[in-house]
Amino acid sequence: MSGSPVAALIELGDERGAPGADVPRRARPHRGESALAVAAGCLLLLGPAAPVAALPSAVGPPVPVSGTVLVAGDSVLVVDPPELAAYDAAAPDRAPRWRARVSVAAGWSAESTAGLLLIVERGQVGQATATTARDAATGQQRWRRPDRVYAAGDQAIAVTEVRSAIEPGRRVEGAVRGVDPATGRTRWTVPVPSTAVVTVLPEAPARVLLVHDSGLARVHDARGGAALGEGRLPPADYAPDNPQVVGGRLVLRHPTAAGPVLTGFDLPAFTARWQRPLPGGELTVRRCAGLLCLHLGRTRWALRPDTGAPAWTWPDGGAWRAVPGRRPAEPLVLLRPAADRERLLVGVVGPDGPRVRGVLPPGTRECRAAVTRLVCRVDGRVTVWRLDGRG
Repeated sequence: MSGSPVAALIELGDERGAPGADVPRRARPHRGESALAVAAGCLLLLGPAAPVAALPSAVGPPVPVSGTVLVAGDSVLVVDPPELAAYDAAAPDRAPRWRARVSVAAGWSAESTAGLLLIVERGQVGQATATTARDAATGQQRWRRPDRVYAAGDQAIAVTEVRSAIEPGRRVEGAVRGVDPATGRTRWTVPVPSTAVVTVLPEAPARVLLVHDSGLARVHDARGGAALGEGRLPPADYAPDNPQVVGGRLVLRHPTAAGPVLTGFDLPAFTARWQRPLPGGELTVRRCAGLLCLHLGRTRWALRPDTGAPAWTWPDGGAWRAVPGRRPAEPLVLLRPAADRERLLVGVVGPDGPRVRGVLPPGTRECRAAVTRLVCRVDGRVTVWRLDGRG
C-alpha cells in the first residue's frame, strides 16, 4: 500500500469489508517508520477479511416532519418549536432528560462546553440571530445573547456573522468577544475593522485564530483575549474551512504564480514549514483524525500536518460522502449507497485510512457524527448507532 478531515472498503457483498479498487495506498514510510508502517499495513489487509458486524443501535423518540435533530456533547436534541427535548445519546430510547420551551426559528445548531449546551437560532438567510446557554443536565436557561456563540475548549467566544443568503456564517464582522460561560457576559473584545474568519484551535489550552481579510492573523487566548502570536498570511480565499488548524499547524490553501498550493505554518509564530502543490478543481480540505484529509473528484487522500508528507491515498473514495460532525480529532464518518441502492454503507476514516463499519437500513437520512456514535432519522424516529463496536 502506498498522503482537508481509509482501511480497505471492499464491497464483497454489503455485509463484508469493501472492493479491491477501494483499498487505500499507504504512503512510502519515512526512515524509522518502517515497523509501524508494516504493522498498520497488516491491520489494513486483515480489515476486510472478516464480515463487518452489525452496528449496535438504539431507536429513540419520534421526530415530527417539521422537527430538527441536533447532537451536542452526549445529548441528542429534538427541536420542534415551541418544544426542545434532550435525550441521552447512549440511551435515546429512555425518557428525555428534560424539556424546555424555545422560540420559533428558521434553523438551529448546537454544541457543548463547560457543562452547557449552546443552542443557536438562525434566521431565514441562515444568519445566527441568538444563542441560548442551557444547563446540559437540567435544561435550565443560564443566559442568552443576540449573537453567535462558539465553544472554545472550556471557554466561549461570540461573533456577529456577515449577512449572506449564499454563504451564511462564512465570515464575521464588528468584533470577536470572549464570553464567560458561567454568566454569558463579555470578558474581552477584539475589533474586526472589516471582515474576518474565526477558527477555534482544537488543542488545549483554549485559543482562537482570527484571520482578517487583510491577511493579518493572530492567535488569542480564549479566556483573557491576549494575543499569543501574529503573522501575515498570503492572499487566499479565506473561509471557515481555509485555513485549517491540525496537529499544531495552520494549513492554508492559496494561489501562487505556479498554481494553487497548501502551505503549513507553525503556531503561534506563523513561520512557513512546508508547501505542497495542489491539483486544480473543486478540492475539499478538512481535518480528520489528526490528519489533513483532501477530496477531489473520485479520490481522497491525507497529508501529515507536521510535514505535508502523504499519509495514504484512496483512489475511489469520492463515492463516499462525509457525515457532518464537530470534532475534527475523531475519525471521519462516511456514507455510501449499498449495492441494493436502498441501504447505506458506513465507513470510518482513521489515521491509517478507511474501514467499513456496517450497513444502515433503508430510509436512513439526515445523519450526524457524534463522538463514537452516528445519529440519523429512520422512519420518522431518531436512531443511534455505536461506531466503536461497543454495546
